[in-house]
Amino acid sequence: MLHGSLSVLRRPLPFIKQATPFSRLPSYLLPRAALCRTPQSAIVGDLSRTDREKYRKMVVLVVATTEDPASIGPASAFLAMSSEWRPGPSLQENIKSHVHGHVRLLIQDASIVSEDHLDKRWQALTGEVVEEVMFLSKHTAVSNKPALTVHPIGVPHLREDETPLQGGRPGWAAPPNPRVGPWLRLLKKIANSHNLIPEFEVTLEGTHHGPEIDIPTLFVEIGSTEEYWRRQDAAQVVALLLWQGLGLDSGGGDGIGKWNGNSEKNKVLLGLGGGHYAPRHLDVVVKDGVWVGHLLSGYSLPMEDPKSNNGGQNGIGGTWKQAIRVAYEATKSAFPGGVILAHLDHKSFKSWQKNAIISFLNEQNIGIGKPDDFI
Repeated sequence: MLHGSLSVLRRPLPFIKQATPFSRLPSYLLPRAALCRTPQSAIVGDLSRTDREKYRKMVVLVVATTEDPASIGPASAFLAMSSEWRPGPSLQENIKSHVHGHVRLLIQDASIVSEDHLDKRWQALTGEVVEEVMFLSKHTAVSNKPALTVHPIGVPHLREDETPLQGGRPGWAAPPNPRVGPWLRLLKKIANSHNLIPEFEVTLEGTHHGPEIDIPTLFVEIGSTEEYWRRQDAAQVVALLLWQGLGLDSGGGDGIGKWNGNSEKNKVLLGLGGGHYAPRHLDVVVKDGVWVGHLLSGYSLPMEDPKSNNGGQNGIGGTWKQAIRVAYEATKSAFPGGVILAHLDHKSFKSWQKNAIISFLNEQNIGIGKPDDFI
């Protein structure tokens, strides 16, 4: 039996509805081209000041795909949580939208890691400025263990001549969504209240894959096999994360994890080193009030042993410096006014690696933080 609010899944799921024709859309959702075909006097007369402000307001995109059960499952549960959802315009033939307050849910029929710059494409269609994006996806792992994960995206360590296997652009990282840390903690709380813990592990993942985008972004994933991707209770937990995290449970507002830069807790963790699930960084981020940016696992910090190229510390090859620079700048852009501090998983590095990274951080004027600095 499903627990608590899982009963909402018994409602019909509205995600199959056809997109509303432009002629029936609210004026603030009409694309610029449609507005331009209307005489200017009519626009001025028909649009109130409030409507004009709505037309220009900031919105959030939540993106799902029908080809992934761990994506469409939570999206369907998200839609079933309210009767106030209404169909929005189609971004293209295979990308339908649904509207609720400041949230725009996009449901497509193709892989989400290949859909670059959805924010710009949505703004070009509707005139609405996209402030942040959340993608829903499945997670795979060799262990096949059930998991709920949150992570930023990018492939900052790849060389220009390399081809990303799962979207993105070599040497790029999206601004990490400031909600990553707060939502990890909220996800753990909701999963626990729905008895998914300890069966499911709630964890971070290191920065990886695409799609390419230049505004704050995060992925929420369900892992790690077909059985768990289709679990309704896991889908409902992710839907509740979206519902509460985006403030829809309180009738609007910023929800949970919105960065304002005015808090005394303005330190932001930039994770360097460790495995894909960032265990040493996770130990810090699970504490209340901790902000987290990019997380570069060891594989995202390629370093060539100086013994193999007869170089000293300055001669250590690999794209590790590039990865750190890109991740730092992207994190800085996502947390204006924040103090970005590198947090090293010291035990994951060999001494020459750690020494080289610390030296480079000092050269770049990037501070180094201990766990207590972030709490």
